[in-house]
Amino acid sequence: MAVYFLDSSALVKRYISETGAAWVLGLFDLALNNEVFIAAIASVEIVAAIVRRSRGGSISTADAMLVCSQLKNDLQTDYRIVQITENVISRGIILAETYGLRGYDAIQLSAACAVNAICISNNLPPLTLVSADNELNAAAASEGLPIEHPNNYP
Repeated sequence: MAVYFLDSSALVKRYISETGAAWVLGLFDLALNNEVFIAAIASVEIVAAIVRRSRGGSISTADAMLVCSQLKNDLQTDYRIVQITENVISRGIILAETYGLRGYDAIQLSAACAVNAICISNNLPPLTLVSADNELNAAAASEGLPIEHPNNYP
């Protein structure tokens, strides 16, 4: 068992076929018994990305609706959702100032750091942040988080 935190750039790969999608799908192999955490805001970002792709013509409206429905189902069963608390926001502000991250990226990293602190305090292995965002990955590495870039696995 491993513990992963997927940001939106990685999570979308579970629903849209693109570089790294097969690797991300592999994280959900039931035999591995992985724990997958996401920030509560990720669901909004994923739906927005899917709808934008549909409007841009890269996926059909019917496929977009199907994928959004699958995401909503998966939110109930497949993810540990990290709520955006005042502490997550406060740490996100510091991370945004420190690394120049976009707002939601700073919140995603803050949420990942909060979960990682719980892992460490319970003598569990650190979580691995999975992101296709180079800036977020660099900031996460600076914060001491192991990272995986799903685009490294075509």
